[in-house]
Amino acid sequence: MTTARAHKPVIGLVGAIGAGKSTVAHALARHGGKVVAGDPLGHEALEQEEILDRIADAFARRDILTESGRIDRKKLGKVVFPSPVERSRLEHLVHPYIEGRIREEVDKAQDDPAARFVVLDAAVMLEAGWDDACDKLIFVDAPRDVRLARVKAQRGWSETELADREAVQMPAEKKKERADVVIDNGGLPNATSAQVDELVKKWELV
Repeated sequence: MTTARAHKPVIGLVGAIGAGKSTVAHALARHGGKVVAGDPLGHEALEQEEILDRIADAFARRDILTESGRIDRKKLGKVVFPSPVERSRLEHLVHPYIEGRIREEVDKAQDDPAARFVVLDAAVMLEAGWDDACDKLIFVDAPRDVRLARVKAQRGWSETELADREAVQMPAEKKKERADVVIDNGGLPNATSAQVDELVKKWELV
């Protein structure tokens, strides 16, 4: 007779762009959380030949390919982020793959004896409905000027580019309303770590 697998809590991270979800993910990982990150899986999706071919066909009139025939993510972003129609077209092509891989990785983490709990970090988790895999949601918060400084330094974005991307996501306040707790990541890293330490104890994740 097989014993049913004990369910490990799945903690989802949501927040505005540049709030620092990855910082909170790393802090949770130090407590034994297995991090499943959506961004690398999005990159992975664009490397799949079938998806690449479908994107190339869908955006055939756009200059979105590199000389080697791969997707130029920066060029693609400039096409899809300002246009709800183009963005929806891209999401239709890549979201099913990303969702499948997220659920696969979460399931693998459930079987990983080294993982005490699972952390899901995916930028459009609420918009795409992937939060149904989560038991709890953390909203990572930071002031807009802090977030703008971060994306300028880390990604080279202008304020307009940040605004374009914010416009296509669920408003931050709505995300905050959906969350079980808020972590302020607008200050020093030690302050963020202390909040995570307290939350881990409160939720009995270790």
